This record gives sequence, structure tokens and C-alpha cells, in this order.
Amino acid sequence: MSTQKLYAGVKLRELRGRLGLTQKAFADKLGVSLPYLNQMENNHRPVSASVVLALVQEFGFDVTELTTGDAERIVSDMREALADPVFQSATPPLADLRLAASNAPALARAFLDLHRAYRQTHERLASLDEALGREDVSLRPSPWEEVRDFFHYCDNYLDAIDRAAEHYAMPAGIRKDPLFIASETLASAGIDLQFSDSGTLRTYDPLQKRLAISGRASGPTQRFQLLYQVALITQNDLLDATLDLARFATPEARDIAKIGLANYFAGAALLPYRTFQQAALDTRHDLERLSDLFGASVEQVAHRLSTLQRPGAKGIPFFFVRVDQAGTITKRHSATRLQFARFGGACPLWNVHRAFETPGRFLRQLAETPDGVRYFCLARDVSKPGGSFNAPVRRYAIGLGCEVQHADALVYADGLDLRGKFEPIGISCRICERRDCHQRSVPPLERRLRVDPDKRGLLPYEIAE
Repeated sequence: MSTQKLYAGVKLRELRGRLGLTQKAFADKLGVSLPYLNQMENNHRPVSASVVLALVQEFGFDVTELTTGDAERIVSDMREALADPVFQSATPPLADLRLAASNAPALARAFLDLHRAYRQTHERLASLDEALGREDVSLRPSPWEEVRDFFHYCDNYLDAIDRAAEHYAMPAGIRKDPLFIASETLASAGIDLQFSDSGTLRTYDPLQKRLAISGRASGPTQRFQLLYQVALITQNDLLDATLDLARFATPEARDIAKIGLANYFAGAALLPYRTFQQAALDTRHDLERLSDLFGASVEQVAHRLSTLQRPGAKGIPFFFVRVDQAGTITKRHSATRLQFARFGGACPLWNVHRAFETPGRFLRQLAETPDGVRYFCLARDVSKPGGSFNAPVRRYAIGLGCEVQHADALVYADGLDLRGKFEPIGISCRICERRDCHQRSVPPLERRLRVDPDKRGLLPYEIAE
């Protein structure tokens, strides 16, 4: 056990709620008094070692769940929101934000929803959006943002769908070729599968029961698209039940989320949890070897590594991100303490931006965030050809990383001095605390500035202490 005190009141309340126990019954099973349990559930007392032991023995609880959850994400998001100029008064101290995220996560999320609504309205005013004149305008988040936050706060791991995909891909515990098993499923459903010369990846005609997959697409893409269609055909009830629990605000958000859930199933079937996790350990997380073993792309493998968060069988906590050539984040997920900015791009000092300069190569970086946490970062460019001379090529860069204490488990860390120099990176210039960064694009919104017309350093201003 760490000497650091463990406060996990929200997790205790959630567990008691799932078990349907009163505080008195829960306290009896944990071997503590009712007042003591009440104090732990309200974070007035830390969770003791004896309570942790009782959670394991009585309920088979995965104690790693006590130290994981949404708190770090919520704190990061609140810091970014409070950096908005609309909050001109002093920013609440970090300790208060952590207290709110731990003790009142629902209230913290409501605050984030309110700020997002304000920001959306502010942007409409700034751009003279004609939508302001319509009666159907609401202050809801965009459907895309709502779905993004759904996956963000469920840790990008959906247990029921993940297990269903694993069971589908490995009947009787033996992994089958995904192209064969998907084709077999479609045939049994009376669906005619064709491979076309079209640039459209997938087209399904429900009336004719005809599925066309682009023959120009790569093998991993074809397999993924077939498994996506399998998800809609065989797992529709499970997908709808998950969507019902999520309670999206608009039909558009629900429709986008259903695509996301079907994509999740496809990725989890292509890379079944336990088999993929063991292969990742055996290859020391070699993305290219894993890509060959499972017939998947490097991007699919990297993304999947960041989702290995099954309770009781968690993998290394990774972050995964994909950016386009403009630096816009198009995919993001973090099972680590590093969180990505909700608005704007990623830190320009991060090696993911340099991946475009060295196509086909993996770039390694030792990086340290302002909170003192150190990471091992890996980046590489990925291209998605259109399949013909005139078709556009989509270029991205992907980043994968973990806290440096896990780096020895990655083949990419071999020969690297993990005690060497760590490059300072941040989350976003808007909320970065570093005062002397030569790549700063905008001033930090939480700090006051000093401007001296007779003096010029790296920046045309100085950031006050």
C-alpha cells in the first residue's frame, strides 16, 4: 500500500448502490461503524487498509478502481474552463477543484455543461451565426461534442460490448480469422457481400440485403468495415441498450454514438481483449508485430492498447491521440493522468507534431508535464491512401504514451536513458503554467501579464508570478 492517503468516497457510494445495500448493512460487511463509513463516503476520512481488504474478500472488488475514475479528467476540464476570460475573479485553488471532482462529480459536470453552452453561444455571436435568429436554437452541446464526452468519461472502455466482441471473435476460446467469421455471419443473415471498385469504404442496402466493401481499401480497413456491419446486425439490442443508458440529448447524438459503439465492437472483435493483451505483453507492445499478428493497422493497434482497462485485467495505462496536419486533435483518449485540451490543439512541443517530418519512422520522446509527471511518448505518421492516382491521401500523426515507470515494458524504450533529460510539454497554451516556453502561442489566461516596451525576451510580454 502507498503511504499516500486514499480518499474514494464516490467509489464507495457507487459500489454500495450497485449492491443495493443500506449504509448499515454495508458497514457491517466492511467491519466498520456506521459513522466511520459515512465519513469515508463523504471523503472526511481516507479508506483504511482493513476496508480495502474487506472490499476484496467480501465483494471481489478490484481495488485499482478506487484510484481511477473521472476525477483527473474533471479537474483538467474545469481548469481549462475556469481559464476562460469570463471568470475574471481569482481561480479556485487546485485543491478545491479536486475536492469538487471527488465529492460532487455531478455538480462539476453540470458546471462544464454550463460553460460549454456559454462558449457555444459566444462563438455564435462572434461569427454572427444566423442560427441565433432561429427559434430552434438551444444551448445544448453539439452532437459530436456530446458523444466525444460520453466516450471520454466512460474511460473509452465499454465492458458489455467488449466482452460481446471477444465472445464473437473467439467462440469456444479459439480466435478465428475475422474476415472468415464476418463473411460467414453475413451469409447466414442472407446478406450478399461484394467487393467493389468504389472509393466508398462501405455501402449497405437493407432492402436488397447487399453489402459492398471497397476493394481499394487495405486489408485491415476491409476487416474493420465488415465487423462494423456485423455489430449492427448481431448486436443491435446491446447497442441500443447502451444508448438508452447514456440518455443523449438529441437523436443526432444518439445516431453518432451508435456508429461509435459499432466501431468499438469492430475494434474489439478484430483485437480480442485477452488474446491481444497477452500478445502485447509477449511482443513488448511492438505495434508493427501486433499489426502483423492480428491483421490490423498500426493505428488500430495503438488505439486498442489505450482501451485495455477491463476491471481485474487492466493493461498498461496508455494515452492515445491522433492529430491532422493542422494540429487539430481528431481522436483522443487517456487512461493516464495526462489529459487533452477540450478546445484547441495539443502542445507544439510534443513529438506527435514532428512525426509528419519523418514519415514511416517512430519518434521517441521523454516528456514532463507542468504537474511533474513524466511520460514516455511515441509518435508516427499514418497515411490513408484513396486507392487511385486522383484520390486524396489523408495524413495524420498518432501519439501513444505511458508514464515513464511503465516504459520498460515497451520495446521502443530499449537503449533510451529513462533517467535522462525530459522535455517540458503542456496541455494547452491557454492553461499552461510554464512562464518561459519559447513555443507559447497565447498568454495563459490564469496569469497576469507585464508588458515593457523597452525590453523584449522570448515573448513580447512577461508572465507574472
